Amino acid sequence: MDIQAFNRAVDQIAKQRGITPQQVIETLESAIAAAYKKDYGEKGEVIESKLDLKTGEVQFWQIKEVVDESTVVFEEDSGDTEEEKIVFNPKRHITLEEAKEIDPEIKVGSDLKIPLETKGEYGRIAAQTAKQVILQKIREVEKETIHEEYKDKEGEIVSGIVQRIEKSNVLVDIGKTLGVLSREEQVKGEFYRPGARMKFYIIQVEKSSRGPRIFLSRNHPKFISKLFELEVPEISAGTVNVESIAREPGFRTKVAISSTMEEVDPVGACVGQKGTRIMAVINEIGGEKIDVVEWSEKPEEYITNALAPAKVFDVKIGSKNTAKAIVPEDQLSLAIGKDGRNVRLAVNLTGWKIDVEAQRAPGSEETEEETEEGIEEVEEKKEVEKETEKKETKGKKKKIGKKKEDK
Repeated sequence: MDIQAFNRAVDQIAKQRGITPQQVIETLESAIAAAYKKDYGEKGEVIESKLDLKTGEVQFWQIKEVVDESTVVFEEDSGDTEEEKIVFNPKRHITLEEAKEIDPEIKVGSDLKIPLETKGEYGRIAAQTAKQVILQKIREVEKETIHEEYKDKEGEIVSGIVQRIEKSNVLVDIGKTLGVLSREEQVKGEFYRPGARMKFYIIQVEKSSRGPRIFLSRNHPKFISKLFELEVPEISAGTVNVESIAREPGFRTKVAISSTMEEVDPVGACVGQKGTRIMAVINEIGGEKIDVVEWSEKPEEYITNALAPAKVFDVKIGSKNTAKAIVPEDQLSLAIGKDGRNVRLAVNLTGWKIDVEAQRAPGSEETEEETEEGIEEVEEKKEVEKETEKKETKGKKKKIGKKKEDK
């Protein structure tokens, strides 16, 4: 056997399948052992082989587990079996006394490797068996490799291409496998056109008989924070931290951020020069509005910031995590937001129950006396207007009567 050509073939298979050369070698050894067992072994035996990559030679062993009365039940004791024990099988088991004759250091529970004669010729059925084992093992290794790779990516963003839509699920090509974007994880109003490239958040990776199942999301709140992490170097560097996120997918998101350095403006860092950074995030999520607010340890400041873009006069902290936000009358609708969305997001962002109350601007408040005087002035003005109107009416009537007399 040409060892160099063989090693090149192993490397090529490993590269094509996305696995390591060692995993390819282990797969081949399993296949060779299966072929040996098919032609020269017996049913129930455990055969192991080892391929020498320098010489191309293959060694074979029969594997037997070392047992005693504490781990298995022998045939003569089969009438008094215990549920947790298995029946002694001479093709798979060997007693401790017999094993010590081969290896004096061996212990119960260990595997004893008994050398077998090397065979160089195999039949057609054995070759087919080896081929099936190779294909099956490589598929299993591929599935395990993909699972481990994407399991490490849980909570991260991946780029993918929409492949097709099955019922309400969107299947996405994310590289080595397909991810599933379920209806619950989709954004209302978004369209997933086959061939479109988009970013997705990996929420969970599971094993299954058909391979790893990778569940994706577009509406998860952390999807927003990960997008900011991609666009804002200060976040990935740890200078700016995302403290909290409140999101209503497809409508609006509020992000509370803080800075670990006084000289760094966290809001400015996330918005970017001329809004380039935040616009990159907004474009990725289909134009969904994003409010970036500064986090604060002081509840009054934090709640004031969270209610942006509305202006807040004052915040009064109550008991049991409740607060009352005082806003100008013309800012009430803005503070509450359409369908109550702005204040609801502020509540979710801060963790405080917020009541919004409208109040006149401090400079426009009137005293009770001033109000009474104003009412009197209005009444007097009304009386004057009535008298003027009466006089004008009388004057008009006189003019009409005089014209009649002239005629």
